[in-house]
Amino acid sequence: MLPFIQQFLSEIWHILQESSFYILMGILIAGLLKVSLNTNFVLRHLGQGRVKSVLKAALFGIPIPLCSCGVLPAAVSLRKQGANRGATSAFLIATPESGVDSITVSWALLDPIMTVVRPAAALITAITAGLLENMLFWEKDQKKDLKVDLSCPLDGCCSGVDCPPEEHKHHHTMVEKVKYGLKFSLTSVWGDIAMSFFVGVIIAAFISVIIPDSFMTSFLGGGFSSMMIMLVVGIPLYICATASTPVAAALILKGVSPGAALVFLLVGPATNLTSLSVLLKVLGKKSTALYLTVLSVCAVIFGLAVDYLYASLGISPQAVVGATTELLPQWLELLSMAILLVISVKPLWYGIRAKLPHKKQTGPTTFISGFPDISGRSANDHVSDSSSCGCGHRH
Repeated sequence: MLPFIQQFLSEIWHILQESSFYILMGILIAGLLKVSLNTNFVLRHLGQGRVKSVLKAALFGIPIPLCSCGVLPAAVSLRKQGANRGATSAFLIATPESGVDSITVSWALLDPIMTVVRPAAALITAITAGLLENMLFWEKDQKKDLKVDLSCPLDGCCSGVDCPPEEHKHHHTMVEKVKYGLKFSLTSVWGDIAMSFFVGVIIAAFISVIIPDSFMTSFLGGGFSSMMIMLVVGIPLYICATASTPVAAALILKGVSPGAALVFLLVGPATNLTSLSVLLKVLGKKSTALYLTVLSVCAVIFGLAVDYLYASLGISPQAVVGATTELLPQWLELLSMAILLVISVKPLWYGIRAKLPHKKQTGPTTFISGFPDISGRSANDHVSDSSSCGCGHRH
């Protein structure tokens, strides 16, 4: 029993040491995206045009770090503010399947090929699903006037209605924006996925220690049957893109084909039983069925293509998984792991306390304009009556 525990803890340590630096980089980039990517700009472009709206929704969704449940309020908001079904579907697929945090950790725990193929597959799948939605249901799609929230995306200091954009640019300094972005990334972004990530690390360590290589190779060594098994496992499972990465790495090291692992990486974060029930209400039965069909078919096609790619190049997936982390000095890996553990204490406590019986945990994340925010209030709650420009901001 003692050797098993030692090996299990050693695997957890190894995974955290390899991934921590890249997770921190992903968290940092997510914060910078929050203050640089204007949510209102996104909302304005997703309601008109069968093709353009889908392309924009997929492209906007790729870098945003939201899990399969976290993306739902954002998608509902987009839909209510006028986004068509195709754009909503594209956003729902692209966003949870990828994100700056999961891309960076893919580089750490997988390999360059999977790091590139994963977001590319998510983008193509999202565009395919969105275009089919608009082709089949465009006439039935209810047209709504866009009601864009023009309030300040940082702290809701003004409504944006009576405040010109050139005036609002002076409300916050660059230092304030950077501070807000860092606070957002540490609370909303990492706060949402920290618990899931550490659960994924534990599962990955368990797979590495207890499951024999022959078992995985027999059932998931490649081919169409392997892809179908991963579909059955991944569709109902709730796991975010970042948390699924160490699990996929552990599976590949045990003999699972990279294509089967990619299927898991694509369908796991994009679907779960909870999100499917919400999709039925937001998109309807036919659109949800199309959503699942396109996602499944594309995942299998990309999975088979990836296995063919590795075989053609003569690359052993087990030999290259995690090889990129060898570029980092050990002191940087250990320092990054220490920082990651420190910033994870609070979100892990929130997550554990939320699971305790007879406890109602409100959690640190709220949503403004459909995207996660840390203010805990709606944008309009920040508007003050005192202003020299009529926008509610105190000058």
